[in-house]
Amino acid sequence: MILKEKEKTVIQDLQTQEKSCVEKYGRYAEQAKDPELKNLFQTIQKEEQKHYDSLTQVLDGQVPQCDCNDSNGKDYEPKQTYKMMDDSEDKKNDKFLATDCIGTEKLVSGEYNGEIFAFGESAVRKLLADIQVEEQNHAEMLYKYKVANGMV
Repeated sequence: MILKEKEKTVIQDLQTQEKSCVEKYGRYAEQAKDPELKNLFQTIQKEEQKHYDSLTQVLDGQVPQCDCNDSNGKDYEPKQTYKMMDDSEDKKNDKFLATDCIGTEKLVSGEYNGEIFAFGESAVRKLLADIQVEEQNHAEMLYKYKVANGMV
């Protein structure tokens, strides 16, 4: 598969987003006070790295397989760490981190949504659609964490 110049540029732009997400989740995992949130950030960081690696494969002319039926968001059930009335600095810190990441996931998901039809190759569109679903699942998991911990 040979990408057109515009397609190559789109993939490189998406890679920039994914690289930023990998770095953000790594930093936020270090800053998170709650082990549950720290673990969630580390899990999402690994998934963002997979996205980056998949995009690298596309740039190299290969389209990796995808499942397109990801249910991580639906199946995620975080354990509660913070009580509803807890007003600690740790809870405020973790709420900020989770909320910021939800915003990031919304933006990145939107990028995939806007760029998906720039590609003539249906296998690439399928891959990008799958990544978009995974980005939405990340936001759902983060939101469920916030709900479980009285942060919404």
